[in-house]
Amino acid sequence: MVDRKKDLIISGGENVYSVEVEQILYAYPQVLEAAVIGIPHEVWGEMVAAVIVPKPGQTIDREQLQSFCRQSLAGYKIPRVILIVDQLPRNASGKVLKYKLRSDFKDHTGNKDTVN
Repeated sequence: MVDRKKDLIISGGENVYSVEVEQILYAYPQVLEAAVIGIPHEVWGEMVAAVIVPKPGQTIDREQLQSFCRQSLAGYKIPRVILIVDQLPRNASGKVLKYKLRSDFKDHTGNKDTVN
C-alpha cells in the first residue's frame, strides 16, 4: 500500500492506510464515493473516520457498513465514525480535498450522522 504521509492514520500505535480502508468501502454496494481520514482521539491519537457518498437512491446503514468492513479489515482499521454527505470536496482537477474533510469533520463529530 502506498499512501501520502498525511493519509496515514496512526491509531493506538498501529498504521492505517486510508487507501486500504477506502478500497473496502468502495466494495460496499451502496457506496458511490468514500474518503477515509484520521480524526483526533484522546486515547488512541487518531481514529479512523469515513466520509461516504451513497449511490443515487440508496441509503447506507452505518452498522451494516461497519460489519461489512469487519469481514476484511482488522478491528482498528474499521471506521469508528461515519459521515454521510451528498458530495466530497474536490479541487479543480477532481482530487478529494482531505484537508477540507478534516476541517469540516470537526463540525459533525457531535452530529447524529456519526457513529462512535
